[in-house]
Amino acid sequence: MSQFSIQIDAEIKSKYPSTRLGCLSGNIKVATDTLELWKVIDPAIADLQARLQVEDISKIEAIQHGRKAYKSFGKDPARYRLSAEALLRRIVSGKGIYKINNIVDLLNLVSVKSGISIGGYDTEHIKGDISLGIGKKDEPYNAIGRGSLNIEFLPTLRDTLSAFGSPTSDSQRTMAHATTTQFMMVFFDFGSSDGLENSMDEAELLMKEFASGGALERWVVTANVS
Repeated sequence: MSQFSIQIDAEIKSKYPSTRLGCLSGNIKVATDTLELWKVIDPAIADLQARLQVEDISKIEAIQHGRKAYKSFGKDPARYRLSAEALLRRIVSGKGIYKINNIVDLLNLVSVKSGISIGGYDTEHIKGDISLGIGKKDEPYNAIGRGSLNIEFLPTLRDTLSAFGSPTSDSQRTMAHATTTQFMMVFFDFGSSDGLENSMDEAELLMKEFASGGALERWVVTANVS
């Protein structure tokens, strides 16, 4: 699988120049019988629940930067939470995390351990080049599990068809299904020092072990503001 052409728009670069996108793509096999994976997930979730309080979540470096980025773009991060923050708040409240399928579950595990919000996309439903920009007023967006989502001022991934991803919620159009064979994770990093590379390392290992990940490629897109 060749790398997609992904760029960060000038508006993002000017408002939050430390923005980076970590990209990890390859071939996978989707499965819902994920007992072995959950033997890894369950202890990690129990550990997070035991050592975190709600007030600790916003102090996690990746989430701090994400919240600052949202404010710089004009979006309220308390109303439109980063997906990593929303998942961690769910864990701390004792609700655990969702059990969807192997690729989504391992993505969520990496996200809550790192604090980095991660999008996951069936790349067969992505058309043309990809850019990260800022959502427009009344721009249509059908979010997974949420329906119509107001993405105005949200950092937003777009292809030649429409917006399809954000650090708050991904769209239904590019979500992983039982028949998905080509998949890409996008790590929305607004400034987490070495956290990005570490979380990409972990995701790559988990994809190989629990999703038959093959022909994996990874790269990082930076704002490159001089």
